Amino acid sequence: MSNSPHVSNDEFFETLQSLLSKQSAQARGSIFLTQKRMPSASTNSTNSTSPSPSAADPSAPATLSLSPILIRATNGKHKSSKTKVSTVVQPGDIEGFFGRYAEVCRAGMVGMKKRDRSARKKGKGKGKEKGKEKEKGKEKEKGKGNV
Repeated sequence: MSNSPHVSNDEFFETLQSLLSKQSAQARGSIFLTQKRMPSASTNSTNSTSPSPSAADPSAPATLSLSPILIRATNGKHKSSKTKVSTVVQPGDIEGFFGRYAEVCRAGMVGMKKRDRSARKKGKGKGKEKGKEKEKGKEKEKGKGNV
């Protein structure tokens, strides 16, 4: 990765694809994907003595939707071998970016195994059987009283 703090969207997708393909080839490991809204330039230039934008202007939440978004990806390894990449997505590019982002992530998750939920189902089944046994016991008690 270069020394610049953020790469272009295309470079981000290339790096993300390589991270995902490396992890699927190893058949283990994690990729951490994060996203957060970046503060807009107009909020940075306001005085600290002025009231908050949301208190002064009820339309402030609408301006938050126009803020760029920071997207990060890392393989979570130790500092020496960690790969980190980040990009900034401008408000006008968000829909196109997330469309491609979903495609890249879906393609990279092909080698993943589905989660084994059979142990959870067995545990829940035991609880249901106990409940049925209790109901049968109650029915027997009711039957004794009628005789």
